[in-house]
Amino acid sequence: MIQKHAIPILEFDDNPQAVLMPTHEGLDLKLPKKCIYAFLEEEIDRYAQEVGADCVGEFVSATKTYPVYVINYKDEEICLAQAPVGSAPAAQFMDWLIGYGVEQIISTGTCGVLADIEENAFLVPVRALRDEGTSYHYVAPSRYMDVHVQAISAIEQVLEQLGVPYEEVMTWSTDGFYRETAEKVAYRKEEGCAVVEMECATLAAVAQLRGAVWGELLFTADSLADLDNYDQRDWGAEAFDKALGLCLEIVSYM
Repeated sequence: MIQKHAIPILEFDDNPQAVLMPTHEGLDLKLPKKCIYAFLEEEIDRYAQEVGADCVGEFVSATKTYPVYVINYKDEEICLAQAPVGSAPAAQFMDWLIGYGVEQIISTGTCGVLADIEENAFLVPVRALRDEGTSYHYVAPSRYMDVHVQAISAIEQVLEQLGVPYEEVMTWSTDGFYRETAEKVAYRKEEGCAVVEMECATLAAVAQLRGAVWGELLFTADSLADLDNYDQRDWGAEAFDKALGLCLEIVSYM
């Protein structure tokens, strides 16, 4: 039933069925239960070619076609896909992956820091402040989305086993990359947000509606810690390879 509101983004319909569902194409495709869905630029394609992954399908968007790979890791089939940046396209592709069989998902990608955190540091978001639009179409309006505890546990246990330092954080998920005003950044920091990115709240919401387990391993890139001196640093370039390797370990542990 739809909950009507003067502000459209706050109108939520709790019916999981929509006019157009992710599997409307009726593809003959059955994906593995475990998936790495990563914001890693060309790293996914490079790794897939390196290990001889099978390209089992494609997600066709209006602007780009995304290959969907299946690899064998520790005698287990794992789906591997490059996530598009931005809450709406990331949600659409992940919803499609879930529709075709994915149940346990680990994402990884960069985040901007609001606090004084060094570059290439690994972080585990446990909660996201919902300042994007797409999550409100999947889960009723609230200020926060919590990340699934099963995913958080798997991520942290693997990091601890491998001796990789990490921090738990609350993240600010926002669509407005160029609307992170000084006052809003300060407000988010006061509320407890240590980092900023675009998709965490949305992907947590998609997983919740569809009954999947999703979690994320973030690594730090640019810095808004000093509002008078924005520092893009090196966009977390040194952590890309390591992040993918950690995700392989984490998803196989789940």
